[in-house]
Amino acid sequence: ELPRLIISNNRLKSSPENILKLTKNESHYLYKVLRRSTNEEIFITDGQGSLWQAKILNSDFIKVLDFEKPFLYQEPKSCLLGLATSIPKNGFEDILKMSTEIGIDIIQPLITDRQIKRLKNLSVKELRWDTILNESVEQCERLWKPKLLKCLTISNWIPTVIEKDFISISVTRIDNSKSLENWLKEIEYSSIKENKIVWNVIGPEGGWSHNEITSFLEYKIQFVKLSDTILRTPTAAISASFILNQWRNEKFKVY
Repeated sequence: ELPRLIISNNRLKSSPENILKLTKNESHYLYKVLRRSTNEEIFITDGQGSLWQAKILNSDFIKVLDFEKPFLYQEPKSCLLGLATSIPKNGFEDILKMSTEIGIDIIQPLITDRQIKRLKNLSVKELRWDTILNESVEQCERLWKPKLLKCLTISNWIPTVIEKDFISISVTRIDNSKSLENWLKEIEYSSIKENKIVWNVIGPEGGWSHNEITSFLEYKIQFVKLSDTILRTPTAAISASFILNQWRNEKFKVY
């Protein structure tokens, strides 16, 4: 029941005698938000599967009790789940939070033709997004932090994954689309190799452009439906995240 704090593995390894200096935000989080005090214990995770017990020395420092022997270690999943989504005008931070809680492993922000939001100061936004992922990992007690990839146009992203991963494109008004559940059921267990990613791609609320649909057809990517109704981008992203995670739990008997 101890509260958790996520610290990068590099910071943990470089801490002399396992004593780690806290940032101002981390100190504020422990003392003001979590109401912890000196000599109390917390958990530390590196977001890469390990969990350690640590002791609060004061408002500036904590000590990892035994870095060489984590309290808990979780192996990475043999099949990774990817969510690629056009960045909506509102709600992208909610997508990050909830897809982390549900169990998505890799998040790919996309720029699409009919995207309403035009991105400015992307490097600043990416720092903010990384902070949100950290907070979500701490809150939901995951040991593996989702990997947030650099924002790309969908035309540049697809060639990087088409040959090695499983990809489906969520659509709303294209005939003969399968449900995401049925498409996932067709993936053979034997074809899922280690670190192979199963992706679902969510488009903008204005829909895919003609050029994008043409490109998907040329790549022979499977179109799927998430619902009989039209979903906003954040709703579609969370729905897809849930379906993907449920499929993996059933496919690999994860309890």
